[in-house]
Amino acid sequence: MSEDKVYIRLKKKITAKQNQYITLKDIAFITGNIEYLDELGAVPIYQITEADKNISVIDGFQLLEVMVQAYPLLSIELLGTNQVIVEIPKQAKKVSVPIIFLIWLLMCVGSAMAIMNFHYDVSMQEVQQGIYYLLTGERVNKPLWLQIPYSIGLGLGMILFFNHLFKKRFNEEPSPLEIEVFNYQQDLDQYVIQHENALNKHDDS
Repeated sequence: MSEDKVYIRLKKKITAKQNQYITLKDIAFITGNIEYLDELGAVPIYQITEADKNISVIDGFQLLEVMVQAYPLLSIELLGTNQVIVEIPKQAKKVSVPIIFLIWLLMCVGSAMAIMNFHYDVSMQEVQQGIYYLLTGERVNKPLWLQIPYSIGLGLGMILFFNHLFKKRFNEEPSPLEIEVFNYQQDLDQYVIQHENALNKHDDS
């Protein structure tokens, strides 16, 4: 007769409410050769408290400690990651239209200043005047038939580079901005795991 064995793979991140009891099925995928998997999934692992604020981390060892006490004869194997990040979202505040407009205005002005300073540093106007002279043999201060297509192409190039037009995506390839945000989120999650581990908090108290 084979021994009762359960395989547990922790999820990377979940969302929970304040004072919620986190059960095994909330934070992990469960499989095994036992008939009471549903009962196993209902085992409470951790309760969210005010001390957790808006984020907490449940450690795999903490989970195993609870499971061994509840099912001492069950063979449990933990697969994959060893921590689960639990986010406790606060009540969403109403969006302020003036603040959104102010942020939008600051971003537009900042972007325009950055582009203008770049063009000034590389003497873009002189370059376009030189190109116009090479193509036509005439010297003009404002070669608009070069500057207007250039300005349009600059905007289109930025849209294609970021692979977004409002909510529309052009293809499934992630944009450089999305990759940077993903890398930032990975670093942030790793920091949270190191500093907000619920098991470490319990040991320190």
